[in-house]
Amino acid sequence: MPEGMMTGLRGLPVDARPREKLLSRGPSALGDTELLALLLRTGLPGKHVLQMAQELLDRFGGLAGLLHTDADALRQVKGLGPAKRAEVVAVLELARRALAQELQSRPLFDSPRAVRDYLQLQIGARAHEVFAVLYLDSQNRLIALEELFRGTLTQTSVYPREVVLRALHHHAAAVVLTHNHPSGVAEPSRADESLTQSLKAALSLVDVRVLDHFIVTRNQAVSMAEMGLV
Repeated sequence: MPEGMMTGLRGLPVDARPREKLLSRGPSALGDTELLALLLRTGLPGKHVLQMAQELLDRFGGLAGLLHTDADALRQVKGLGPAKRAEVVAVLELARRALAQELQSRPLFDSPRAVRDYLQLQIGARAHEVFAVLYLDSQNRLIALEELFRGTLTQTSVYPREVVLRALHHHAAAVVLTHNHPSGVAEPSRADESLTQSLKAALSLVDVRVLDHFIVTRNQAVSMAEMGLV
């Protein structure tokens, strides 16, 4: 058998193959490495797909870290060609859409974990700072998430007028503000507090409430409302 064939799942004994294990025992019986290996399907010459899957998890800090990784970072991984990158990114997008669907069907804060997961998947892994707004209806269900500004966030780089105009466009009753900290430190700065108050004042003029402002990193999303800063 050629060496390349042995790097895939076919080279394993039947009882050790992740697909057969999943079908016979259910997905919960598989570890993260096995599930990722199912997605990748083949490894590299001399490197089994399970080894490749484990190396990916180690590199990005586990399954959560991998799911919060963008396509540019995946492009740097040797052996992860366009097809495999596309599959990983597709899984990430499916996770985003599933969470968005959940937030559109019920009040946002009925699912606080889903809110945090959604925001981390959307902007947590960005290498640059992104400011986004979740627009909500009168029942606090998600209408849309829009990324409005990029770069260092200050009152001069985030334009309240634009946030207000988009709120009116969506007929939003409330908003949740969010931005990421590429440094990985999920603590609000004085500038974040000042920006929040500025946007609250602007949005109050059109009867739109600011419910929260989340500071997001790859590993967590911190609520400024929970800290008494909104």
